[in-house]
Amino acid sequence: MKKTTVLISLILLAAIVLTACGGKAAAPKDLLAQIKQHGYVLVSTDPNYAPQSSLNTQGKRPSNTKCPSDALTTAEMQGFDVDVAAEIGKRLGVETCFATPSWDLITAGSWADKWDVSVGSMTITNTRAKVLDFTVPYYYYYAVVAVKKGSGINTLADLAGKPVCAGTSTTYEDWINGKLDLPAVDVFSQPPAGIKDVPLDTDQECAQSINAGRTDFLAYVTANTVVDQNIAAGFPVVKLGSPIYRESLAAAIDRSASLPRDTFLAALNAAITAMHSDGTLTNLSMKWYNVDMTQAPKQ
Repeated sequence: MKKTTVLISLILLAAIVLTACGGKAAAPKDLLAQIKQHGYVLVSTDPNYAPQSSLNTQGKRPSNTKCPSDALTTAEMQGFDVDVAAEIGKRLGVETCFATPSWDLITAGSWADKWDVSVGSMTITNTRAKVLDFTVPYYYYYAVVAVKKGSGINTLADLAGKPVCAGTSTTYEDWINGKLDLPAVDVFSQPPAGIKDVPLDTDQECAQSINAGRTDFLAYVTANTVVDQNIAAGFPVVKLGSPIYRESLAAAIDRSASLPRDTFLAALNAAITAMHSDGTLTNLSMKWYNVDMTQAPKQ
């Protein structure tokens, strides 16, 4: 009887000690460990940038999601970038969730740990690389100018002195302002003299404004994929001539993250490299663009 009492007491004491020691999870040693501990990766992307990313109005939030209440789930988003981010999360062994901060906040860095990574068709530039760590590119596309049908703008030279719309803090706005920070081999045309920047939150809003009847600008700069989507949606726009430059798109993480980020960057690179090798990125590109945009362009 006494031995039994002592044994029970020891078991209870051990339980108390284990509860005291294990009641709070150990602090993660780096960003990847924190993501694993949370069970989800929080990805920033644009909710108004179809076909790359947009809200899925038919999607229903899963009841068992680990995503924070103010974040969106993969069921509530759709697009190429969304599918790429979801696949990255799968390969990391965690759920993918989405935050939707403005583009200028994403490209500026100093995220204050509000999200973990950007998977939002971000072009790699030297300026951005001062505040962000880029992964290997996951796909490539071309920047183009689009104009309203019947605008009388038939060549790039016709834009001289005219207002042209672009998303704030994008490479498209940089091109308009003569500040494009890309290798010379990737730039095919310079902006005509005197064109005037009309910035909106996203370049998709430029197209939507023209479609809604706005007339203070008749041209906008964006990705060829966006213009293709605009035309397919019935917008009264056409591409103006050939592409003006090409872009290498990558995921990015904040260099000022509070936790070490090297293992997370390595894991992202490993996932994206594997997705290139096994055809996943090609399949996703074909799904959303009907063309493989994941192969590096020949110099």
